[in-house]
Amino acid sequence: MNKVTIALAGRVDSHVRPRNNWRVYLTLTKPKVVALMILTALVGMCLAVPSALPVQATVLGLLGIALMAGSAAAFNHLIDRRIDAVMARTHKRPLPSGELSVGKVFTFALSLGILGFVILALGVNWLTAWLTFASLLGYAVVYTLYLKRATPQNIVIAGIAGAMPPLLGWTAVTGELHANAWLLVMIIFIWTPPHFWALAIHRKEDYAKADIPMLPVTHGVEYTKTSILLYTILLALVCLLPALVGMTGLVYLAGSTFLSAGFIYYAWKLKYFASDKTAMDTFKFSIIHLMLLFLVLLVDHYLPI
Repeated sequence: MNKVTIALAGRVDSHVRPRNNWRVYLTLTKPKVVALMILTALVGMCLAVPSALPVQATVLGLLGIALMAGSAAAFNHLIDRRIDAVMARTHKRPLPSGELSVGKVFTFALSLGILGFVILALGVNWLTAWLTFASLLGYAVVYTLYLKRATPQNIVIAGIAGAMPPLLGWTAVTGELHANAWLLVMIIFIWTPPHFWALAIHRKEDYAKADIPMLPVTHGVEYTKTSILLYTILLALVCLLPALVGMTGLVYLAGSTFLSAGFIYYAWKLKYFASDKTAMDTFKFSIIHLMLLFLVLLVDHYLPI
């Protein structure tokens, strides 16, 4: 075997060698999703107290929530590994691509979950620890293991699990449940279906191939588009509630109205003037919508008008 052949063999071997490093493990936690969840949890914390945030509860609360959210995401990778292998969007994930073994992912997910729970229970409060644990079970077990495969209303029913971070942030710094925190949960709960259904339209063939009963697969794309439009209108009304109950001021009222109008515009365009990119554009805007909405809540809290 000459030097050229050896060099080429080395290159091929290094190309297929699993990259079992921190970056691979990080992808298991769905960091972009967790970042958005942490933002909503932080806003929940800020809105819960009139003055400065308590340092320990804030830092440990966000850390514990992030770890348990990452754990839920890793369990999602583990449970969905066979589905991920046949879908174009997910076939390169660490498990279907062979970069990580089932045992390593399970150990990683379990370790994150236990560490996050201990931090919340001992460093924050037991209420937040148990609520976060319930959210983990709701997403990783109830949704991923059962609802996702059982009903086209999967994301609607299980949306409560992903909507919990503002409440978790609130309880982390106060140790109690509050109606205002539930309003924030309701916003994310109603936001989730149009957000996810837009992606499901874009990836309809993937879900059909994997035999997952997402709404576009079971009821058709047009029905799903109508559902998205109706949900964005409902979301606009729900987003007004914090202002109507006196929780927020004019800054939030103006900002939420503008953002809701934008989401409705994208949903309307998706329904009546769609192109190949409209579903994905709607999905991307929905993320911007939620992120900016919670940032506006934060601005309104510290600059009330």
